[in-house]
Amino acid sequence: MSFSVLLLDGVDPICAEIFESRGIKAVDAPKLAGAELLAEIGKYDGLVVRSATKVTKDLLAHAPNLKVVGRAGVGVDNIDIDACTEAGVLVMNTPDGNTLSTAEHACGLLLALARNLPDAVGSLKNGAWDRKKYMGTELHGKKLGVIGLGKIGSAVAQRMKAFGMIILGYDPFTTHEKAAEMGIQLYELDDVLKQADFLTVHTPLTEKTKGMISKANASKIKKGIKLVNCARGGIFSEEDLPELLDSGVVGGVALDVYTQEPPTEDIYGILKHPLVICTPHLGASTEEAQGKVAGQVAEQMADAFAGTAYIGSLNGKSIALSMNAEVQPYLKLAERLGSFVAQLAPKNCESISVEYAGDCAQYAEVLTDAVLKGFMAKTVDTALNLINARYYADQRGLKVRETSSKESGTFTDMVSISLGKEAAYNTVSATMFGPDDFRVVNIDGFGIELRLEGDIILYRNADVPGMLAAVSSALAAQNINIGALSLGRFQRGADAITAITVDKHLEEKELAAVSQVNGIRELMYIMMV
Repeated sequence: MSFSVLLLDGVDPICAEIFESRGIKAVDAPKLAGAELLAEIGKYDGLVVRSATKVTKDLLAHAPNLKVVGRAGVGVDNIDIDACTEAGVLVMNTPDGNTLSTAEHACGLLLALARNLPDAVGSLKNGAWDRKKYMGTELHGKKLGVIGLGKIGSAVAQRMKAFGMIILGYDPFTTHEKAAEMGIQLYELDDVLKQADFLTVHTPLTEKTKGMISKANASKIKKGIKLVNCARGGIFSEEDLPELLDSGVVGGVALDVYTQEPPTEDIYGILKHPLVICTPHLGASTEEAQGKVAGQVAEQMADAFAGTAYIGSLNGKSIALSMNAEVQPYLKLAERLGSFVAQLAPKNCESISVEYAGDCAQYAEVLTDAVLKGFMAKTVDTALNLINARYYADQRGLKVRETSSKESGTFTDMVSISLGKEAAYNTVSATMFGPDDFRVVNIDGFGIELRLEGDIILYRNADVPGMLAAVSSALAAQNINIGALSLGRFQRGADAITAITVDKHLEEKELAAVSQVNGIRELMYIMMV
């Protein structure tokens, strides 16, 4: 069977060459868009895009023959993966192709900050000769904070170690053993901010990473710190940067990414600050990177057409499993439990153990993929899925143990995750009460019944009269309503465990009022989707 692929967005020519060498017709149409694209797409089995073309549900409706969409690059924000999955279209990306280019760009920006290179170049070109004005600093012996130790962050750390920098790392899902192998000292985020002379970020933009550098946490930052962001716009609060720079809290900033691209007028105003270096999202813009991702996506798609391999697939198992109604609820249960347990896990967790009991045991392998997807979803800067979840767990040094038994106990099916003795809560078990009703039923031996949804306050407490009333009062005083409540204990008068689902997202000060209630221990705040 012959296949044809449409290449959009100016993909490197090597892409077409590789397709043709594999017996696949490739049509390069770099400027095809809009109504013309909709009229043309129905002819093709495959589609290759970069970041310009949006692969939407509407486009897919005009593409009845489409089997594979390939992204020549990492980010897939322009591809509706759910719509592709629903349409039975495989989505692939090339997460490794631009690692070195982005890492090198971050390193280049670090050097530019240290030696005032852009301003010095501009000054000399304008006829000035002012050596004192552009006095720089050596990187040797300085402390570099690296936030996020995935492939790009690790590559930056490796290269800057060669400059003699001391690398301080923060990544809650990289083990101390793995960090030590890379010559990185692991610290808590606040400790990195407090010590680092330079800081580079390589994380996704999440609720926790958004505004990592801002006026609100200025007191946590080492005065004069120099910042680099080649990851996601918004990790540094753009609107706060001028004040932080003018006050000397921040000594310089180098940005390659922005909350809005191209930047809006207000962002352009910030970029004109004399202590800001900026580039137009050039992290992956090298001939080598574009050649690599174009070649990789062609090879991957050709393999997928041939049915020999699915490297880089973002939804391959989802497509296969979407046809199996029996497996779907188990996958949802496993992913939600993974997300729940991730928020209980100690920093730099080195291992997790997953145990399956009952009918679900026959799907143990793919369910563990779902557990890991939920467990790492907020820390991995890529499109995490059932196919690549184990890969990223291994990359971070996370050891995964899996056991299963077809014998069932109190419940027909049970999934249990153990985190180890260092965790505040060691073992959590969950089951299904219905197709979309997933509940935690045991935490460290405490019988409990907690739906895996919403915002949850979980704590141990002394089993004495008035505890629940005190917590309820602390919430009521802040106009916070309780949506659901579950209690568990071993025996009368011993410790108890309480889970409260609230009707709104809690701020730190609101949660603090609960944690200060006398008798509460091990309070955790969990946000489920």
